[in-house]
Amino acid sequence: LLIMGYGCSSGGWFRQIPGLSREYQVVAFDNRGTGQSDKPDTSYTMEMMAGDVARLLEAIGIYAAHVYGVSMGGMIAQEFALRYQERVISLILGCTMFGGAQMIMPDAEALTFIFDMERRKMRTPEEEAREFLTFLCGQDFIDNNPDIVEQFTVKFVEYVTPLYGYMRQGEATMAHDTYDRLPQIKAPTLVITGTADKLIPIENSRLLASRIPNA
Repeated sequence: LLIMGYGCSSGGWFRQIPGLSREYQVVAFDNRGTGQSDKPDTSYTMEMMAGDVARLLEAIGIYAAHVYGVSMGGMIAQEFALRYQERVISLILGCTMFGGAQMIMPDAEALTFIFDMERRKMRTPEEEAREFLTFLCGQDFIDNNPDIVEQFTVKFVEYVTPLYGYMRQGEATMAHDTYDRLPQIKAPTLVITGTADKLIPIENSRLLASRIPNA
C-alpha cells in the first residue's frame, strides 16, 4: 500500500510501481484533496486520512498490507499503524516526521515554498511541476534526468490539485503529532530518508527511528 505525500496524486509513484508489482499486489491511491479522490473544502486531519486508508482496504477486500508512506503520506502511515495495528504487516516511513513541538522544522525558504499559495496561483501546472521537483531534488537532478522530469510533469498535470486542497492538507500536516505515541507502533518499521532533504530535515528520521521499537 503506497501513500503519497503533500499535494501529489498517486501518479507520483510511477517509478516505484513497476518494480514493486513484480512481487506484490500494489495499491496506490489519491489522498483526499488530490487526484481522482473527492476534494471537500473542509478541515482534514491525519486521523481522517488514516480512516480513508482503512475504508479503502475494506472496500477492495484487503485486510492487512505492507504500508509505505512518503512525506505527508508517512504521517498518514504513522496514524494508520497506531490506529489499525493489526492491519499493518510492515511499515516504511520515507522522508517524514512525527510533528508537534519535538519536530525539527525546515528553514523559512522551504516553508515559504511549500505553503505560498500566491506563488502557485501565478504558475501553470507544468511550471509548478518543474519548480516542485527542482526544489525537492535539486538542479543537478533536473539537468541529468530529463526523462524523469518529463514523466513527473505528465503525471503532475494529469490531475491538478486545487489550491484549497494544498491548504487543507497543509493544515493537517501542521496539526500532526505522533511523538508521544510512536512507542506504541508494533509493526516492523524501516525509516528511510535523504541527507539532502530540504523540506523534512534528516534529524526527524533519526528521531522517528529512535522512538519506534526496533525500527
